[in-house]
Parts: sequence; C-alpha cells; structure tokens
Amino acid sequence: MKITFAGNDVNLLGKEIKVSDKAPEFKATKNDLSVFDSKENEGNVIVYSVAPSLDTSVCALQAKRFNQEASKLENVKIVTITEDLPFAQARFCSNEDIENTIMVSDYKDREFGEKYGFLMEENKLLARGVVIVDKDGIVQYVEYVPEVTNEVDFDKALEEVKKLI
Repeated sequence: MKITFAGNDVNLLGKEIKVSDKAPEFKATKNDLSVFDSKENEGNVIVYSVAPSLDTSVCALQAKRFNQEASKLENVKIVTITEDLPFAQARFCSNEDIENTIMVSDYKDREFGEKYGFLMEENKLLARGVVIVDKDGIVQYVEYVPEVTNEVDFDKALEEVKKLI
C-alpha cells in the first residue's frame, strides 16, 4: 500500500489491519493522563478516527465531523486517536466543544500505531484513516487515506457504521 504525506512517500510501521481481523487490544493516554484501554469499549461498535495532529485543518475537521455524527448514533463509540500530547487534545476539545468522542493520544507507547499499521516511520505521526470494529471485536471497515493531507471518506465510514447498529 502506498501512502504519501504532503506528496512524499512514507513507510508505515506495524502490521496493516484488514477487514475480518480481530481488533488488536491497545492502550493509549486520555486527556486527563489516565490510561485508555481498548477493552473499555467491548460490546459496542467502535470507530477509530485516526489522524496525525489536531493542529491541522483537515484533522480538526475530521474530529469535529465525527463528534457531530456521534451524537446521532446509538451504541457506537467514536475514538479519535492522534500523536498530539493529551494537553493539546484537551485544549482542542474545550475550544471546539468536542464532547461526544473519546479523545486519546498514542504519543507514549505508540501501541495503536504499530498494532494497526498507522505509524509513519519518517515523522512518528499517525497516518490518516478510519477503522470500524463491530460489537464482537472484528474489524469490519478500514480506510488508509492514500495522501495523509486529504480527508477520510466520511460518507462511506458512516454508511458502514449504520450497517452494524
């Protein structure tokens, strides 16, 4: 799979996640510096919204759009994952009224990035994409955006979520 960041080829570390894979368990850091454990959301449909940094317009749009959609979806957990420090994520959520998604940082151990194959080797940021996991913990949809500075396919991702609820 070819992924570029601002037109330059990047290498993704870890194993590419695929539809029908068992979603790997991982830990990350919540905005209050407590541990986020992916097992917390078992039994729900989970949307992992993956982005490099909330300090860019495309990433901010992605976080805001999924936050807006989350309020309309029952039994769906939206988890936004970036490499931003938890303090920056908390500031962003406060400034943008992000209340319907779980915001986590993969900065510390980069478990998500490596286990799901989104960690860019060159800059240690996460590539952009979406992973949707069903109530049984099986991956049902994956999008790795070929050019990281472009948006995810919101309509396709939301269509896939609605099939699972």
